[in-house]
Amino acid sequence: MEEGTEMEVDECVSQNGNSTKRFELKNSIQTNFGDDYVFQIVPKDDWSLMAVSLSTNAVKLYSPVTGQYYGECKGHSGTINCISFSAPSTPHVLHSCSSDGTIRAWDTRSFHQVSSISAPSSQEIFSFSFGGSTDNLLAAGCNSQILFWDWRNKKQVACLEESHVDDVTQVQFVPDHQNKLLSASVDGLICIFDTTGDINDDDHLESVINVGTSIGKVGFFGETYQKLWCLTHIETLSIWDWKDGKNEVSFENARTLASDSWTLDQVDYFVDCHYSEDSGNLWVIGGTVAGTMGYFPVNYKGVTTIGSAEAVLGGGHSAVVRSVLPMSSMRSKPAQSQGIFGWTGGEDGRLCCWLSDESVETNRSWISSSMVTRSPTTRKKNRHHPY
Repeated sequence: MEEGTEMEVDECVSQNGNSTKRFELKNSIQTNFGDDYVFQIVPKDDWSLMAVSLSTNAVKLYSPVTGQYYGECKGHSGTINCISFSAPSTPHVLHSCSSDGTIRAWDTRSFHQVSSISAPSSQEIFSFSFGGSTDNLLAAGCNSQILFWDWRNKKQVACLEESHVDDVTQVQFVPDHQNKLLSASVDGLICIFDTTGDINDDDHLESVINVGTSIGKVGFFGETYQKLWCLTHIETLSIWDWKDGKNEVSFENARTLASDSWTLDQVDYFVDCHYSEDSGNLWVIGGTVAGTMGYFPVNYKGVTTIGSAEAVLGGGHSAVVRSVLPMSSMRSKPAQSQGIFGWTGGEDGRLCCWLSDESVETNRSWISSSMVTRSPTTRKKNRHHPY
């Protein structure tokens, strides 16, 4: 059963007191009932769909413009750790990987499973990525191994087992360098591999970056994607040049820096980072256990710092936020999506759609001051990690 409610924020006041900004939480959808989490929200390339993975081991599909519910993909028997529409030449296919040891493909028109790949020895699969020099490789991060398949015939073509000694939490082919694969692990290492030819640990490991603590999430950014941001499981943030392995800045006290810059409760965790190709700006998205989020600008050049929140999203969630989908990352927005800031999902099982007044400068800080809605019961929870 799906529920959508229209909610309004009475008024939004800029944190620096300069002016008042209208801000709406347009839609809030309860994806399930009970203690179910929203793990991840990802868009289809044309933004006609967004997929939402849940702690029920299912994926639900919605319209990112209207919030309309389309259907559900069910079949995994373990936690879904990653979802993506990234398979080449099959835009209607969604892939998901799970702790049940499988990567499954779903037809988003029928919601049926169309194929499945299993890791040997029922290893948990935490991340996957499509790429390679001919776009035929499917790489997956497992317990301490990186597995490769030819995604066309589902045959395993390689296994890297000497580079990491703990769970491989992230694998990503590098944008614009599709033969380069990055892996990141609980062991604190980031490895860069060349995947051309017969892949092996000895000849294809190009470089190693030692972050020093368990790695949760990484992402590429910059004009040529040469830079890398890294969030760890102890909430530190570091910026690297992956081509030469150089550390450009490490924010060991990132939460303190972010907390010091706003008047709300302290930042308890980081959800993600967001990079704007148009402006070249990078933000780290932090949240509180009560569900308030802030977009904090990261200055990684010159005097390095984490600045005051340039956007604050409050009043939508009542628990930890697990995923943020910014509509600003759309290349060409459908007319009806104008004004949508993005979607968020969290441990309260809610999907929230946020609106922004695009006629107002986006670098101004704002916060919702009050909201006309019934307040769900607040539940205190520890943040969950699948690792």
